[in-house]
Amino acid sequence: MEDILTKERAQIVNELISRVIRAHQKFLSLDQTPLLKASQVIHDAFIRENKLLLFGNGGSASDAQHVAAEFVGRFMRDRNALPAIALTADTSVVTAVANDYGYEHVFARQIEALGRSGDVVIGISTSGESSNVLAAFKVATQRGLTCIGLTGLDGGVIGQAADIHIVAPDDSVPCVQELHRTILHIICQLVEQDQES
Repeated sequence: MEDILTKERAQIVNELISRVIRAHQKFLSLDQTPLLKASQVIHDAFIRENKLLLFGNGGSASDAQHVAAEFVGRFMRDRNALPAIALTADTSVVTAVANDYGYEHVFARQIEALGRSGDVVIGISTSGESSNVLAAFKVATQRGLTCIGLTGLDGGVIGQAADIHIVAPDDSVPCVQELHRTILHIICQLVEQDQES
């Protein structure tokens, strides 16, 4: 049997992990105010009995569902369930809206139906250019929701449209996704530690 731990393959593993570590270190060197502000805005919304709506495409859709599960279930400790909804999870709604109105409207239409003034949205876009995330932000802003944009690269149009913009400073989609998960876990922990059991 051929040895799978060849020097070349080990080097690939080393390079990939090192790049993710560098992306995290670069993020640490940035101003953390947006991250702290996002956590506070979400906490305040939960205290007012408002909700958090999350969305994104592809891997970002999975991240949205992951974080909604952390808030509704638990992250690090037992506490009251918190109202978070991933707008990516209802395939009947997503496909019906995409079919009837176009994919650009799959999140905006749900915000129109579910969003209320005082709610918070997290739109996740590794490129910062997702047209359906931008369309959702426009509806959310019109309805009085706070928009948190979680992006990569330079933030693109999503970063510009967000009330609070958190950027993962890398041009590699996998590195951005890894950093997004870390950022979202930090938000979960900061919000959760301020909640009463």
